[in-house]
Amino acid sequence: MAAILALAPIVFGLLALSALFSAAETSLTGASRSRMHQLEREGDKGARRVNQLLTDQETMIGAVLLGNNLINILASALTTQVITHAIPGAWGVAAATGIMTVLVLVFAEVLPKTLAILRSDDVARTLALPTQIVVKVFGPIIYAIQWIVRKTLGVFGVRMGMEMDVLAAHEEIRGAVEYHHSEGLVESHDRWMLGGVLDLAEMDVSEVMVHRMGIAMIDAGDSPREILKAALDSAHSRLPLYRDEPENIVGVLHAKDLLQAIAGANGDIDAVDLDAIIREPWFIPETTSLKDQLAAFLKRHTHFALVVDEYGALQGLVTLEDILEEIVGEIEDEHDVVVPGVRPGPDGWVAVDGAVTIRDLNRAMNWDLPDDSAVTIAGLLIHEARRIPDAGQKFRFHGHQFRVLERKRNQVTRLTISPPAPAEH
Repeated sequence: MAAILALAPIVFGLLALSALFSAAETSLTGASRSRMHQLEREGDKGARRVNQLLTDQETMIGAVLLGNNLINILASALTTQVITHAIPGAWGVAAATGIMTVLVLVFAEVLPKTLAILRSDDVARTLALPTQIVVKVFGPIIYAIQWIVRKTLGVFGVRMGMEMDVLAAHEEIRGAVEYHHSEGLVESHDRWMLGGVLDLAEMDVSEVMVHRMGIAMIDAGDSPREILKAALDSAHSRLPLYRDEPENIVGVLHAKDLLQAIAGANGDIDAVDLDAIIREPWFIPETTSLKDQLAAFLKRHTHFALVVDEYGALQGLVTLEDILEEIVGEIEDEHDVVVPGVRPGPDGWVAVDGAVTIRDLNRAMNWDLPDDSAVTIAGLLIHEARRIPDAGQKFRFHGHQFRVLERKRNQVTRLTISPPAPAEH
């Protein structure tokens, strides 16, 4: 009995240390990185230590787990040695195991980790300094353990870099946005905006460009009066000019340049020298990412580029507005139609032009149709049907029913789509 009483303070002291290790592990992995960075900028030393530990999270967790296991094993060994003296044999071992299991589970695991979850940021800042000391002490051992683990996994074909990041930053942000949206803390519009920013690096200009069949062009061989009329009839301020055939783009006409030239000629439209005011076209490859193209637009101080394929053939055009609309949604002016090509009906069905992009329809109707296999609604229908449907045909996929209304040659030009099935909404 005297031995048990003498051992009790030591065991409870070890359990207290184990509780600190458990709290440190949970709080440091659960602390808000954005808040820690903000507090560090405000001069908080605890937050700075937390950020330093999180730069090598694998080593930090390894050092904490090593220290925690050493303490728990030592406490269990001491308890088993004393109790087996009082209760010899297997019953003594069983009693020691049961006692230490309860003590470790309650006081060294559940209780400190619960507190750490409830106050992650505060606990992390408090325990950052002792954790740094533990990492320095056990760091060399942890590096050796990591080397052994990587070599062992390498035998089975699993390759791990020494600086492997478990979660990509973009996916972590996207997951947080989706979670808070499902909890009602992020509005749908904000969810689309944040997702649009993250998608810029993953999308090519070919996914948002105006296809060449939809480009409003002007024949450079027309008279200045005909060109002026075409420019005024168009809803666009920048118009490509072609010569002989639409593929042969010779320049881009800005409506403001044309009006200035007419004013400079004292209103004599026929005296305008068209070649003097057209701007050189800017051609970009269709594989350019939206992120790179946005940076290029800002660097060149221009808003308009023509998209070509690997053979130099014209595929379409992209503007700064097209890219910004991937972030903020459709930008309407006095010449635009709100969500052009999408016409919701009173029965919940939606009439859609085939050229409408899947992303625009998803934004307009708050749907989740996949856009990884096609850009437009017609493209999605053809991809799923594995053929070009005829007018009147119906299909059901992704929780919606698609009904083809009109087909012109090889294009599905109009269709209607049902609202999502209740189970999938």
